Amino acid sequence: MPHDDGGLMRLPWYLHALEKTNLIVTSLTACVVLYTRSAGVAYFALGAVVCSLTVKIVKRCVRQPRPVVVNGKRKKTYGMPSTHSAVITHYAVYVALACAYLPIHPSLPASPALSRVVPVLIVLPLAGTIAVSRIWLGHHTWTQVAAGCAYGMLFAPLWFKLWTGGLDEYGHVLEGMLPV
Repeated sequence: MPHDDGGLMRLPWYLHALEKTNLIVTSLTACVVLYTRSAGVAYFALGAVVCSLTVKIVKRCVRQPRPVVVNGKRKKTYGMPSTHSAVITHYAVYVALACAYLPIHPSLPASPALSRVVPVLIVLPLAGTIAVSRIWLGHHTWTQVAAGCAYGMLFAPLWFKLWTGGLDEYGHVLEGMLPV
C-alpha cells in the first residue's frame, strides 16, 4: 500500500488515480453532457449531484467518524455513508437502467452493442473499483462504503423512475429548443 517517503505517505500510481476520481468522473460526465447535448444525460448528472448532497445530509445525521488515516490525521467530515460510493453506485445503476430501457440518443452510435452493452461493461467494474478504493485509501470503513453503495442502489432507480415517469417529456422539449 502507501509507502513512507520522509514522513509523508506516497500513493502507488494506481491509487493516485483513484484518489482523483471525483475530478476525473466529473470531467468525463461534463464532456458527455456537452457532446450529447442530451437533457437525459444532464438529468442523470444532476441526479449524481442530488445523490451527493442528500448523502451529505445523512452523514450529518449519522455523525460517524472516518477511520484514522495512515499518517494519523482524520478528516473533519463524517464517513457514514461514503459519498463517493453512493454517487458512483448511482452512476452504475442509472447507466445500466438507461442502457436497458431508454431509447438510444441520436448523438450516440446506433449500434446496440456500442450504446447498450459497452457502457455497462465499463461502468460496473469501474464503480466497484472506485467504491473499494475508498477503503484502500483509508477514507472509509467497509460498513461506510457498503452503506454508500446501498444508498446509490436505492437512489438511482428512484431518480430513473422520475425521468421515465414524465420528466423525459420536458427533456424532449428542452432539446428541441437547442440550436442545431
